[in-house]
Amino acid sequence: MNIFEGKDILVTGGCGSIGSEIIHQLIPLRPARIRVFDHNEAGQFALGQKLNSPLLQHLIGDVRDGKRLRQATEGVDMIFHAAALKHVPLCEHNPFETINTNITGTIHVVEAAIANKVERLIGISTDKAVNPISIMGASKFISERLIINAPSDGPFPLFSCVRFGNVLDTIGSVVPTFRQQIQAGEAVTLTSPQMTRFFMTISDAAQLILQAITEMKGREIFVLKMMGLRIMDLAEVMIEELAPLVGRKQEDIPIKIIGIRPGEKLYEAIFAEEELPYITEKEKTFILRNSLYDNFEPQNGSHIAAPLQNYNSSNMQLISKEELRLMLKKEGIL
Repeated sequence: MNIFEGKDILVTGGCGSIGSEIIHQLIPLRPARIRVFDHNEAGQFALGQKLNSPLLQHLIGDVRDGKRLRQATEGVDMIFHAAALKHVPLCEHNPFETINTNITGTIHVVEAAIANKVERLIGISTDKAVNPISIMGASKFISERLIINAPSDGPFPLFSCVRFGNVLDTIGSVVPTFRQQIQAGEAVTLTSPQMTRFFMTISDAAQLILQAITEMKGREIFVLKMMGLRIMDLAEVMIEELAPLVGRKQEDIPIKIIGIRPGEKLYEAIFAEEELPYITEKEKTFILRNSLYDNFEPQNGSHIAAPLQNYNSSNMQLISKEELRLMLKKEGIL
């Protein structure tokens, strides 16, 4: 069902990797308008040039500014809240700024949605919110709680979140970093040979976010099913494929181990142990019901998930190097 047709939609962080892909996938679904809310003026211009759609309304603003956000949300039917500071080491070094964006900004988004009687709001979260050890992870954990426990007296707004892992080839991620190092003939820097992560592509992430906002009942977290990979395998595949393209031999590009950076983990968990009793499994997602409002019943085609204590990137089956190579080529990353 196309719930987006004729709707007025706002995307915070609309110039970022996830926000811009959400907008790209929304355009064919015939909304009445897509409001791109972002403080990045250059990014706003570039996105407008790239998508060239009369549906876009470019709104310069920051989620830290509650008054501006409330104005930008007037008449909006749906909000995709993708604005956040996401780079773990940078967030460690800038804790106040991270809290202002990821926590205070989320409060402003929720308050704007309530004040303007928005129909649906979905927040974009991360597996780093599970058992957090970093400022970024802790701020995203609180952001999740602010959204799914938001005060709402009437049927609207509906509040939910989507939680996923690393999205390949996003701004600031390892893929563009590795690519740049290989092209420059430099050593590829790797934090640890043992590091593993959940991952998905940008297009898959956006598609499943649209699916989640379509299916949401309110106050749940959609945990997207993902594959796992070893970051060492990613580095080796990129060197094998990209080094010859820039006139270099594979052995000319060494891998340099630099150690885990502040706030990072060797592996990620997608659920906390305490969340396991509240999980429902569907084809492409796990649905984490809110323990404060646990009145959900399994929907058709779903069932209570089997024990998932081992569902983390350290002991799940990882994608092989050849499978990873094929997937990267298919997505145009290689």
